[in-house]
Formats: sequence, structure tokens, C-alpha cells
Amino acid sequence: MYQTEERGGEHTGTYRLYLSNAQGKFLSPFHDIPLYAGETQDVFNMVVEVPRWTNAKMEIATKEPLNPIKQDVKKGKMRFVANVFPHKGYIWNYGALPQTWEDPAHTDESTGCGGDNDPIDVCEIGTKVCSRGEVIQVKVLGALALIDEGETDWKIIAINIEDPEANNFNDIDDVRRLKPGYLEASVDWFKRYKVPDGKPENKFAFNSEFKDKDFAIRVIKSTHAFWNALVTKKHSTGEINCTNTTVSSSPFLCSETDAKAIVEAVPVFAVGDSVPVNVDKWWYGKKN
Repeated sequence: MYQTEERGGEHTGTYRLYLSNAQGKFLSPFHDIPLYAGETQDVFNMVVEVPRWTNAKMEIATKEPLNPIKQDVKKGKMRFVANVFPHKGYIWNYGALPQTWEDPAHTDESTGCGGDNDPIDVCEIGTKVCSRGEVIQVKVLGALALIDEGETDWKIIAINIEDPEANNFNDIDDVRRLKPGYLEASVDWFKRYKVPDGKPENKFAFNSEFKDKDFAIRVIKSTHAFWNALVTKKHSTGEINCTNTTVSSSPFLCSETDAKAIVEAVPVFAVGDSVPVNVDKWWYGKKN
């Protein structure tokens, strides 16, 4: 249904991954892919940014036209997450729900903090290791509220509807029962993944407890409403780039020709930099 096109050099500041539809029309994974994968509104589209067990911190570029996937940069270097023992890279397929936005100006009534100015994050727990830029359909199971430097950063727990065990997972308690230790490992990962960079452990709302499916879906619906206000210019966009090719009610709608020109302005894909040798090392640290 969706295709990807890589541009620039991998693991360099020029790397960008653009998405297009089946007809080859470029689009924004932030604004143009529908949140809901069907009319029932119980299955959601997810854009995979980071395949499970990989380390490159890839993310939707919210401040760039068409919002391609790029690698995060920290202190002038391409960012890779450390393998915090016993974890190897990201322990889920990690990505975002399109057409959602965590509004930094909105104080969440349950966490007391504003949003992190990004699409809402998803941890997909199925069997398949997905590909960067892949769009999959997931059902939501629950949510974890990470408080990242004073901002609410929701982590939605979901499973690919095509997973062979998907029918067995319908709420967060099913994850606890059928994948014992996985939720605890997820909290541990988010708590400590920045520690190797010299930062303190992350904090969580609700005493690190996961909220259930119904709560998670309410959060998703509220962030969808915030996104709608953003893309229709009923809310200040700030640094967010709302260029899109399908949202007819949006003043940021651009033509197919303009979208193609945006992509072609980026250098063609080429062999980039090699992955640093220390990426495969394990980082050992005491749990607090």
C-alpha cells in the first residue's frame, strides 16, 4: 500500500526516508496516512521508525516538509541508543501513530504535564521484525506515561493485527499474562536508555503502571484532535511543518509536483557512514 524511498547517505545528516502511496505520490507519514485503518476505529495505522533490535534512533522529522524519517543527531553525532544490559537495541518495533500530536500547550489532566510536540509513540510487541518506514495495522492494548524532562511522552503498547497470536491479545493484562516480564522490561528500557549518555533515569506517571486499552484509546483520540487543529491552522504550528498532499481542509496542502520537488532536492541514496563499533557493546549499570 505504501512505498519507501531512501535519499542521502545512511547514518549521516543527509539521510531521509520518504513515503509514497501505491501510485507513487509522495506523502507525509505524519499528516497523510490515516490514523484509523478501518471504519470501526479500533485498528490503527502505525509508521515503523525503528525495527526491533536495531539501535539507530530514527524519527519522523516533524519540522521538515513531508516529514521524512531521519536519524536523530546529538552533539553533532548520529544518535544510536546503547544496549543497556540485558536489552539489545529497541525491544519492540518502535514508531508513531500518524495524524496524532502531543500538544505542548495542553496540560494533560492525568499527568499534569504538557505534551512532547511529537506524534504519539507506539511499541509494537508482535513476532515480526518490521522494516523502517513500513506501515502496519495494529490494535491497541494499553499505554505507559513516560515523563521526559517535564513533558508527557505517551508510549502506546500495540500488536500487529497480522501477528499469528494477535487474537490472543485484547488488553494490557493479556500482555502481562502471555508475555511475562515484557512490560517490566519495557519500563526498565525507558527508565535507563539515556543513562549511558550521562542523563538521569526517566520518570513515569501512575507509579510506572500501564493503563488499559480504553484509557489508551482515549489518549489517542485526544491527540488526534490536537493534530486536526494543528493541520487546519486552528492551532499555532510553531516549528511543526504541516506540508501534506491529502488533507483537503488544510491550508498546508501541496501539489504532487511540489511534493516530488521536495524529495528530489535531497541527494540520491548512497552508501553512508559505517555504524560505530561500540554500538554492539552492552552497557552495564546498576539499577536504582
